[in-house]
Amino acid sequence: MKFLLSIPLAFIRLVLQSVHLATSQIWANKVRSVLTTLGIIIGVASVTAVIAALTGLKTTIMADLETFGTNKVFVGPRWPDSGPMKNASWMLIKFKPEQFESLLEHCPSVKAFTRVSGFSESVRYGERSIESARVTCVDTAWLDIESRSLLEGRPFSLVDETQGRKVCLIDPLLRDKLHLDRDCVDEFIIIGNNTFRIVGVIEERPSMAFGGGGRGENFEVFIPFLTHYRMDEPWFHIMAASRTPELSDDAKAEITFFLRKTRRIKPGDPDTFRVQTVESEVRVFKRVMGTITAVAGGIVGISLIVGGVGIMNIMLVSVSERTREIGLRKAVGAKGSAILTQFLIEAVVLCCVGGLLGVGFGQVITFFVTKIPKANLGQAHIPGWAVLMSFGFSAAVGIFFGMFPAAKAARLDPIEALRHE
Repeated sequence: MKFLLSIPLAFIRLVLQSVHLATSQIWANKVRSVLTTLGIIIGVASVTAVIAALTGLKTTIMADLETFGTNKVFVGPRWPDSGPMKNASWMLIKFKPEQFESLLEHCPSVKAFTRVSGFSESVRYGERSIESARVTCVDTAWLDIESRSLLEGRPFSLVDETQGRKVCLIDPLLRDKLHLDRDCVDEFIIIGNNTFRIVGVIEERPSMAFGGGGRGENFEVFIPFLTHYRMDEPWFHIMAASRTPELSDDAKAEITFFLRKTRRIKPGDPDTFRVQTVESEVRVFKRVMGTITAVAGGIVGISLIVGGVGIMNIMLVSVSERTREIGLRKAVGAKGSAILTQFLIEAVVLCCVGGLLGVGFGQVITFFVTKIPKANLGQAHIPGWAVLMSFGFSAAVGIFFGMFPAAKAARLDPIEALRHE
């Protein structure tokens, strides 16, 4: 039992002694060691800074997607690339409101849906007007799908929707621009050539780093979908919400099956609509970002290889300078494996010190990256796995490029080494 324990203890003692000798050598030649590890420092700093910037970008975009809603499903009409409806008229391709009347009954994974269309129009109140406000035609469920709450008033009622009443919801920006009272419910505004009664004020769109939303003067007006449809019969699409993001694919399949039935698409004929889920786009985005991070890190990491060549060069010089020391140690009984371990650990320690300094400089670069105006990189940070990867790769570089000098030192003939001047 004692013999079995003595082997790992002896190895640990050898490693600790080698680390001590390595740090002594590094400290004795501080300037040379820093210059030697410069390639490692630059490589690690570059890799960690690039990964930090891409991680910050990914975090910001994912936060935008979470705000937008990862459980959303979008359905829109389209011409198929083949089949009998390839050259059909737009009147046959576009959606009709009645095609969605029983959607919730046949699609259990769908929590809610709304028909959506929109246009830009002038809005007036008294002597004040806005030339280009965004008018969106929606059903009541839109508020729940978009998670937009009311600041004043009420949502559209069932009577508003079924009877096509000329009522509207506005956002605070539009209310303030038209100088309406803060409690402007039951006031009348003119949208285009039609007078609408305000029944509520809706909160502003949540702010997003990419794509705006809540920034700038984006005036919004919402009217019941059927009110506009009875006046114009416009193109519209469907926005639905699955019960959870994980059920988005199920919701997509259910909606596809339901629409093929209601639109009387024969088996084998292509769809005359497109169903897209935000969750699937999120998965694609994560894969793309993972690939970009790996490629960018790999390209920048080439400098670590250059740094490894510098480590090998200086270790060969170190072996040459310490030839007599190696010969003396072998003469008093040191084995070749001990010599190889000492020089190999010295190369690894040198690389790890460079890696430590590189991570430090990478953190400094990351700090300045977060301060770049309008770059939306305030979330940039070095993830823990990147730090571990940097040290792991630095150690691998030390082992790979330190093996040749260490092997050369281990193979030296003690008599010839002692004769070396």
